Amino acid sequence: MTVPTSDDLALWPARWAGLDGAALIAAARTALPGRLAAIASFGTESAVLLDLIAQVDPALPVIVIDTGELFDETHAYIASLTAHLALTGVRIVRPDPAEIAAAADLWQSDPDRCCGLRKVAPLARASRGYAALIDGRRRAHGFGREAVAPAELRDGVLRLSPLVGLDDAGIAAAFAARALPRHPLERAGYRSIGCWPCTRPVAPGEPARAGRWPGAAKTECGIHLPSSPPAAPPARTEAHPDHE
Repeated sequence: MTVPTSDDLALWPARWAGLDGAALIAAARTALPGRLAAIASFGTESAVLLDLIAQVDPALPVIVIDTGELFDETHAYIASLTAHLALTGVRIVRPDPAEIAAAADLWQSDPDRCCGLRKVAPLARASRGYAALIDGRRRAHGFGREAVAPAELRDGVLRLSPLVGLDDAGIAAAFAARALPRHPLERAGYRSIGCWPCTRPVAPGEPARAGRWPGAAKTECGIHLPSSPPAAPPARTEAHPDHE
């Protein structure tokens, strides 16, 4: 298998600028066999992205970060949606014990570092060796995502966003057309779902991502930002319970 160089990867964003949806995923799978994976949160919109992946290649690796603070409903949705779409490449990755210990209660005082330990560091390990990662970002999310491109090279890895041009009506239409199951918390007003301590329902008229990190000057967990890995957690001699 030929390993693409950084110069090779730099060419693809311009070539794929006009692609989206399943066509973008298929182009990347052809160009980068064995070097493509997806990141999925199994949130309120994930079924649309995962359905596209299932149409192209149900065995494509799908990385899911279990932070230790996911809603029980999200755990159930991971199982049910994976079965519904017959995905065989779903891989659950978790922070290591030292990261969990160092992150205990950080969501209250330092949510950036909490996300760094619980999400960014585990994803960095899990995604080593992949040349491209698929994600579910859309320009319509707002909160700094308005200029997201279908393909962009960041930190030496291609980031592909097949849903980038879809608005909320387009997401709803995809759910209806494909009879996709919804996240169980959506009925309770949750429109963007992450860890339970940092997620709330949104009021009518609020943007979906207004429910993430309420009250904090924060709009991203960090996995969609240029890399800035957290410092290694300090050595611990006593156990600290996880707060799931």
